[in-house]
Amino acid sequence: MGAGELTADRTRSQGDQELEPGSVVTLSGRVSAAKMYDPNTPKGPFTATQLARLDEALTLASRDTGLDFSVYIGALGKDSRAEAEKLFRRIGPRGRESVLIAVSPGERVVELVTGEIAEQRLSKRGGKLAVMSMVASFKEGDLIGGLVSGLRMLDEQAGSPRE
Repeated sequence: MGAGELTADRTRSQGDQELEPGSVVTLSGRVSAAKMYDPNTPKGPFTATQLARLDEALTLASRDTGLDFSVYIGALGKDSRAEAEKLFRRIGPRGRESVLIAVSPGERVVELVTGEIAEQRLSKRGGKLAVMSMVASFKEGDLIGGLVSGLRMLDEQAGSPRE
C-alpha cells in the first residue's frame, strides 16, 4: 500500500461512496480495485476428471483393439437409429473399423453402431450386454461410469487385432 492511500478495511469513503473490500484511493484520487479473475469459459456437463476418465477409456479401447471408438452424447430424435447411423457416416473412411456409442440421456436411448470390420469382431449379443451394462449405470445417474464400463466390455470382446 502506497503512502497516503486509504483502504476499505479502515471503512473510509471517497466522497459519499463507500469503498468495496480490495479497493484503495491512490495518491491521484483514483480508486483502484482488486477483482477476482473469472474466465468466461464454457461449462459442460462433465468435470475435467470425468472427461479424463472417458478419454482414457476411449484411448485404451482403440489402442487395444485397433478399432476407432467414438461417443456421442446428445439428442437423437424420434428415429434414434437413423440419426446414430447418420452420425456414424460422418466418421468417414475409417468407419469400417469404427464403433459409435450414441447416447441420448433425455430420450433414454442408447444406440451402438459398428462398421463392417468392427461388426465382425463384436457379436450382437456382446454389444447388447455392453449396452445393458451402460443403461444400468445410467439409471443410477452415472453417465461417465456407464460409458467407461461399456467401452471396457467392448474392448475385451473385440480383443486385439492380432487375434
